[in-house]
Amino acid sequence: MEQVSALSELFKIFGDSTRIRILCAMLDTERCVNDIAGLLRMSQSSVSHQLRILKTSKLVKSRREGKSIFYSLDDEHVRAILNMGMEHIMERGEETLQNGGKDDKNLQD
Repeated sequence: MEQVSALSELFKIFGDSTRIRILCAMLDTERCVNDIAGLLRMSQSSVSHQLRILKTSKLVKSRREGKSIFYSLDDEHVRAILNMGMEHIMERGEETLQNGGKDDKNLQD
């Protein structure tokens, strides 16, 4: 049961679109808070707050270089979760188009 709770907490972290945007910004490269804030048009304070949550959840890691701190995805699992989620969304989108706008053939209007 403990693993189910941990998985639920993980998905709660992924349930925030701001955190997803931040994770996606780090898919291919590490970034500092200033870079992320500029890229996503967010305040540095907001980005720092979300990065703290992501780091506590072990989805993001950091390294210091002089006065700068660079953040990156913690490991390949994070990248895989994001990629699988996008594949699922894209697949569902294609199914919706093929079904004339209905997500599921079993759903009633």
